[in-house]
Amino acid sequence: MDAEKEFFAQAEKDHAGGIDTSVPHSARIWNYWLGGKDNFPVDRAAGDQYVQTFPGIIDVARLTRHFLKRSITFMAREAGVRQFLDVGTGLPTEDNTHEVAQRITPEARIVYVDNDPLVLRHAHALLTSTDEGATDYIEADMHDPAAILRGAARTLDLTQPVALTFMGVLGHVQDDDEAVATVTHLMDGLAPGSYLAIADGSNVISTEFAEAQRDYDEGGSVPYKLRSFDQVRRFFTGLDLLEPGIVPCLEWRPEVASVEPAPAIQPLAAIAQKA
Repeated sequence: MDAEKEFFAQAEKDHAGGIDTSVPHSARIWNYWLGGKDNFPVDRAAGDQYVQTFPGIIDVARLTRHFLKRSITFMAREAGVRQFLDVGTGLPTEDNTHEVAQRITPEARIVYVDNDPLVLRHAHALLTSTDEGATDYIEADMHDPAAILRGAARTLDLTQPVALTFMGVLGHVQDDDEAVATVTHLMDGLAPGSYLAIADGSNVISTEFAEAQRDYDEGGSVPYKLRSFDQVRRFFTGLDLLEPGIVPCLEWRPEVASVEPAPAIQPLAAIAQKA
């Protein structure tokens, strides 16, 4: 980096109060794809480059978000869950976990977990709550599940069922064994009757998707690992998978039958319960 570029990069960091806007960040790119405003030029440039190579990434982002809404709705309304632990929250958009849950059950208690300083800055938008319920935010990393459980216990009663969600974030843990260990550690800390909901990128991809993902991983963002069906299945070891099992996102209990062709590339999604 020459002196001029280094100067402006440092100025951007200082201006943003410690938030590095000189390199793209996955949460901000995701926010951009979903139509949000909490992103910077470097994120929009990376997002546009990805879309130019693989336009279907917009569908992937929206499908994951729609699954979040359906999964929270199911767990709050049909399963009767009143506590939610949302790991890898990302930036606030429309229909966040607490909004969906508390529309159904106002007494719902929600804890968000993320380690992005920009998410922390916007945490006030996530911490609104009904009078009957509660929300909290933990600044923590998926690599430290023990810290997540300690923080969650401030707001959640871990002796009662909790819905644990990972929406489009587990690929940030590159090592399969470590990713599985993280999920297992967290589920082990939750009461019987708890639920695990995951939507994550599948490695069944097109040439265009592969090229876009490679450019993304090499562009300064934290690389994201796409996993096979069998690799995703490991996250649910020892849990009771709900019907229809691990399926493309759009196929997990759709609210209405789609009149449009399903996207060829979709995240895998599933919900399971701890006995």
